[in-house]
Amino acid sequence: MPAFSTPDPSQIAQATSTLVDVKEYLRGDPPVADALPLLEPLLDKDTGVPVLLGDILRDAARLASDQADRPAPDEIRLIINGLREAAEEATNWHVLHWDLPRLHQHFTHSATPQDER
Repeated sequence: MPAFSTPDPSQIAQATSTLVDVKEYLRGDPPVADALPLLEPLLDKDTGVPVLLGDILRDAARLASDQADRPAPDEIRLIINGLREAAEEATNWHVLHWDLPRLHQHFTHSATPQDER
């Protein structure tokens, strides 16, 4: 297994700050064709935000479970279960990846004869 460096909280803050920038950009009503290149990596079926968030939440639940006292207090079990449920829900949103090609078809086409009138 490759060794990974420990992320710094400031790196996480930068990543979330970038997501805030994307959110604000989209709220500015740009053309969909301009927004699609931003959405593609966010919704990638393998490495997009839903998949990563699901993996992160699942790993957080595993860590809490592995390191909790035995038997784990009710509060900790509820938190672990909540993390696992959220992980499953987040991961399920990876299917949005398959909607992007259809958006491309509708918003990035070249001029049609009707558009040229």
